[in-house]
Amino acid sequence: MKQFSLIAGALLVCGSLIAAEADAKADVKAAAKKLGANYSWTSTPKMDGGPGGGNFRPGPTEGQVADGFVYLKSTFGDRTIQSVIKGEKVATETQDGWQNVDELEGNRAGMARRLKTYKAPALEAADLADKAKSLKKDGDAIIGDLTEDAVKDLLSFGGRRPNADAATARPAPKDAKGSVKFWVKDGSLSKYEFNVQGKIFGRDDQEFNMNRTTTIEIKDVGKTKLTAPEEGKKKIS
Repeated sequence: MKQFSLIAGALLVCGSLIAAEADAKADVKAAAKKLGANYSWTSTPKMDGGPGGGNFRPGPTEGQVADGFVYLKSTFGDRTIQSVIKGEKVATETQDGWQNVDELEGNRAGMARRLKTYKAPALEAADLADKAKSLKKDGDAIIGDLTEDAVKDLLSFGGRRPNADAATARPAPKDAKGSVKFWVKDGSLSKYEFNVQGKIFGRDDQEFNMNRTTTIEIKDVGKTKLTAPEEGKKKIS
């Protein structure tokens, strides 16, 4: 009888933990959905390790979702890059004016192709919640560890280059681990942060240790007025 009680108690605790994890994930996804299609945000990366430096280091990105567009204003060192997205259509400002993905070449073309699958915070936060091993409430936040596959994808900035084959693709990141943290205020997502760590590979398979934390702070929900340049919007309208 005593053994049965212990088993029953363990099952009850296990069931409670599973229910709590499901509730935490549901809370995050509901809070992300509440952002709707009108909000602004600031995404700030903090990076230790990895290839490059200076102009190759990403700085903060200011973003807006409004009027069916996503507008990004990103900094890389002393450079500022503006992009406008609508569905899978992308336009980026260059020295020759605004160009769409079919007109761009070189590194800018690669960046624009990645932006075709860009996820604004409402979608990214829900996706990260799904890619967490489990989620739990911790004070005023909801926290969890990310799966290894999710971290590898984030360390690869979205995965392989388009059309890369086994011979030309860089090796997958190694020793990948990461975590995610969400904050909800008045039922709406107000902030989230994720950390990814691992070994990545640059040109000639040179190995680098990477530790990157990205913090996204959301603001002006329902009150955002799109400030994207008209030329950029026209390129993809």
